[in-house]
Amino acid sequence: MASIYGLLVRRVCVLLDELGADGGCLGDVAEEASEALQSDDSMDKEFILDIVSGCIEYKTLLDIVIDVFYVEEWKSVSAGDRSQYVVICYLLTFALDDLGLQCFSSIVKSLGSKKMHLFLGFFFTNLTTWIQGEWSRIYDATYVEKTWIAPLLRWRPEINVLMDQLAARISSMCEVKKVLNITTPQEFSLTKPKPRPLPMPELIPLQEQHKPVPESTYKTPKEMQTMEELRQRNRKEAEEILYEANAKQFRCGNAEKSERTKKVLSQIHEDFDSKLRFDSFQSSALPASHKMNSMPIKLNSTVILRQRAQHKRLAEKEHQRLDHLIGGAGEPSSFLQWQKEMRERDLQEEVVKSEARRMEGRISNDKAAIARAYLMEHNQKAAQLHKEEFAQQMRSYAQRKLQQEKEIRDLAEQGRQKSKASQEKLLALKRNIVKEVSEQNQALRHQALKEAQADQRRRWEIVQELHAIETVPYIRGNLFDNTEIKGHSVLGEMSLEELKLRLALLKVAQQSELQERRMRVVEEQQSKQQYLVESIDAVSLHKKAFAQAAALRSGKMKRTTRLDLLQAVAQDERMLAVKKKVDEIKEERQRLKQIEINKTKTSGQVAAQKNNPKVKSWAQLEKELQLQIQTEATDIVSSRKTLTT
Repeated sequence: MASIYGLLVRRVCVLLDELGADGGCLGDVAEEASEALQSDDSMDKEFILDIVSGCIEYKTLLDIVIDVFYVEEWKSVSAGDRSQYVVICYLLTFALDDLGLQCFSSIVKSLGSKKMHLFLGFFFTNLTTWIQGEWSRIYDATYVEKTWIAPLLRWRPEINVLMDQLAARISSMCEVKKVLNITTPQEFSLTKPKPRPLPMPELIPLQEQHKPVPESTYKTPKEMQTMEELRQRNRKEAEEILYEANAKQFRCGNAEKSERTKKVLSQIHEDFDSKLRFDSFQSSALPASHKMNSMPIKLNSTVILRQRAQHKRLAEKEHQRLDHLIGGAGEPSSFLQWQKEMRERDLQEEVVKSEARRMEGRISNDKAAIARAYLMEHNQKAAQLHKEEFAQQMRSYAQRKLQQEKEIRDLAEQGRQKSKASQEKLLALKRNIVKEVSEQNQALRHQALKEAQADQRRRWEIVQELHAIETVPYIRGNLFDNTEIKGHSVLGEMSLEELKLRLALLKVAQQSELQERRMRVVEEQQSKQQYLVESIDAVSLHKKAFAQAAALRSGKMKRTTRLDLLQAVAQDERMLAVKKKVDEIKEERQRLKQIEINKTKTSGQVAAQKNNPKVKSWAQLEKELQLQIQTEATDIVSSRKTLTT
């Protein structure tokens, strides 16, 4: 009977593993378990269903214990045995009085002594501490203590005896395993290894010859000279350009125009003349403003039928609308007017938003430019500091490098004196090793030659045998009859000639059937083509009628112009505020540019005064050049206006 309980508990574990993934209610799980146990005895079926329903009913209480047990004993517990611990926890807490200690001990021993000993010790050590506290959160504390905790404490001495039995069983199993695992080592009958040959001595690397210090370290670099030459050359070019600008500053008073102005005027004349060439060679005609409403594209049958159905639906809608108007219904003109106004308002808001986004982007770009100007000034100061620090580091590095080279030179001189004696010893040792290796190589070559000769002789004998086998004649003959039946007693057996004849008749029948199908398909296509032609005519009539109606309706509708929309956008308060912000940022950028220009002007004036005090200042020369450029620009603009008029 005890073994039967163990088997039943194992079946309960299997059912819990199968039904645990579904997560249904208690009634559904009980029905599925009863369907799975239809062929079992009534007593066994009742026992299994009671345990399964109890485990699912008290799932929250059991999961509290099992989850903490897996967290603490995760190294010695597998995830596949979870259902076994759930069943044992349920039987120990809720069904120990009904089963009795004998049946419970047999169930525990059948599931594994080591696992159950570990779980029972964990359960009873934590029963009155945190297990009772966690259960009291779900149920009443007095009910938990009276119905579950007190009976378990009464069974504690018997459970301790059971745990001692399990511990003794585990220790006896370990002793048996230790006795069985003993092995008696035996010595291997190995031949004595040959003594290893002397290893090749490692070559002592020769030190490279010391490189002398390059002469460029004691000379000034060429880059400084080239930079100074470039600076002087640029200075001379700038003075020449300045002298030429001062000499030709009153050139605007001359009646003769410059070459650039002449080129611009000639280009304007050519463009104006090209617009007046009406009768040019091979001129293309103007494109047609009104295209004919024809069908330049060949439509397939599905498109034609779809258009016919669409125009049919439109015609029905138009008839229904006319019937409603005849019956006294009104036109949705007020609604359409309101819809039009709302669309115009939405369009105006969208334009205002897009313009505001554009202005905000412009503001962000201006702010970024100002930030870049401040960042550039900060970076210039940081770069100057970094250059000074780098120069100091390079000087200290050059001093350390000279000291290291001096020490290396002293060590190399000492190494040369010691290497001469070691080289003589190495030469004697190398001669002895080369002699021994050459003798061993000769013996190995002689042995390899003998083995190659024996292998060649064996291959020659095999080739002679193969040639003898190939010379034996082989008789072949064709004894097949096409009209003969082989007589294998198979249904439908026939000769090759009969098969060919039947296949030819079958082919003729298939060709006649195929010809009939082709005739039917051609007739169907002709009827379908006629229907499509009629559909195209109907669609063209509907299109003409709807085009005339649309032309009449379009004459009555009015659209707002883009100019009104732009005026409304320009008068919007948000746009005015954004434009004001843009102007402020633009003034800030101009102020920063003016500060930079003033800095460059002051630096240029100081340099000019140092080099040549007789020459005019850079600021005066720039003002004269600006006046000269403005006068030339006004002449060009006036000449263009006269040409256009």
